[in-house]
Amino acid sequence: METKSVYFVSLGCPKNLVDSQVMLGSLKNDNYTIAQNPSEAEVIIVNTCSFIQASKEESVDTILEMADQKINGNCKILVASGCMPQRYSKEMQKEMPEIDLLIGTGQYHKITEALAELKKDRALGDPIPSRVYVDQPAFIHTENDARIHTGPKYSGYLKLSEGCNRRCAFCIIPKLRGNVRSRTVASLVEEASMMAAQGVRELNLVAQDLTEYGMEWKYKERLETLLPELAKIEGIEWIRLHYVYPDQFSDELVDIIAREPKIVKYLDMPIQHTNDLVLKNMNRRLTKVKLFDLITKLRAKIPNIVFRTSIIVGFPRETESDFGELCKDLDMLKLDHVGVFRYSKEEGTKAAEMSEQVHPSVKRRRYKTLTSILEKNQSEMLTSYLGRTVEAMIEGTSEETDLLIKARMTTQAQDIDGHILINDLGDFENITPGDIIQVELTDVVGTELMGRIVGMVKPFEGESREYSYESSVVQPTL
Repeated sequence: METKSVYFVSLGCPKNLVDSQVMLGSLKNDNYTIAQNPSEAEVIIVNTCSFIQASKEESVDTILEMADQKINGNCKILVASGCMPQRYSKEMQKEMPEIDLLIGTGQYHKITEALAELKKDRALGDPIPSRVYVDQPAFIHTENDARIHTGPKYSGYLKLSEGCNRRCAFCIIPKLRGNVRSRTVASLVEEASMMAAQGVRELNLVAQDLTEYGMEWKYKERLETLLPELAKIEGIEWIRLHYVYPDQFSDELVDIIAREPKIVKYLDMPIQHTNDLVLKNMNRRLTKVKLFDLITKLRAKIPNIVFRTSIIVGFPRETESDFGELCKDLDMLKLDHVGVFRYSKEEGTKAAEMSEQVHPSVKRRRYKTLTSILEKNQSEMLTSYLGRTVEAMIEGTSEETDLLIKARMTTQAQDIDGHILINDLGDFENITPGDIIQVELTDVVGTELMGRIVGMVKPFEGESREYSYESSVVQPTL
């Protein structure tokens, strides 16, 4: 049998990671082995992101880094997949001859077929330097598609839908991913059950927009229908909602989150701005009044709920007054985790054509000003936790020292919201990654909470190890 090995790098968001895991599943079924080092691999695949300029630069740099393995390693085929080929396939084919195969966001399930055809062409002496598989995105995987879980065994992503029907003025995603295509509740429950059987106990729900799940069926199946069914799955302990848009947040959804103990009291809810005119220019459906009313309602019904959001500064036509209003509003709202991004002008978007673009130096200044305000709020928030006893999940030893154990509260998402660093195990020296424990929070050091274990909530039942494929698949940030 032909020896085939692949090394995989997944860039960008968790939704992209799910696509990478589906590709890995197809490759494994086609008798590929997963290499732990790029120098060992016959095939190297970079699943790219091109959401903003920084992500495009990271994708290009990674592709060029991996291309070196065609000279100094065993690589015979270099593949670029995902958003960047979907957006720039012609340019990449022309400017990056190192790439042998380009696969778009809707053709990633054809990875083994594409590789086989490329190898056949080469065996026949075909002079074409590369193959391109880019078309209108229409595919979304189901529970019937093979998928290799990567990263910590106890935590996984469940992608509810693909594509986006919104047309935010700054965003290129609908052109890269197509319109919303939702999976059925039955399909999602089946896949989540399979994940639970494999050891996943933290289920992270992702989509371009969670609240538009099921919209093509006029919401006969929707998030409010899905969540109670996921909560019934044995083995799933935490259900976390990412990318929940505030303008379509129903009262029923608020009630479900409030009453269902498995749904962690954490919402990733992108708002982008608070000024009504800026929001209108962004083509967002939100207003300041709606936002404040929703947050007030959520906090009233769900005490201690934690919010993560994203903010854009320097959007075209944002004035100093608009920016000052944003700073004042965020200082008042006291949201727990806020990611601030400087507006990135992306060709193909409505915002790129708008007049009154904000100068880069002004964007940098506004970014610095807002992050200073948010850092102060973050420090106050961390201090407010001291003395509390919270539920947390063990992740392993700290990267800085083996003397500290990392854990996450229910209100801290994987990779982006920090950790609790445990310096006192108490009577629980045999803890293992995936265990759910009780931690008393005792101190704040920099941007991290410190704590000691005071109880065991639910031990992890299974091998609490990371899959061997983890080191060859880059875990994304949200």
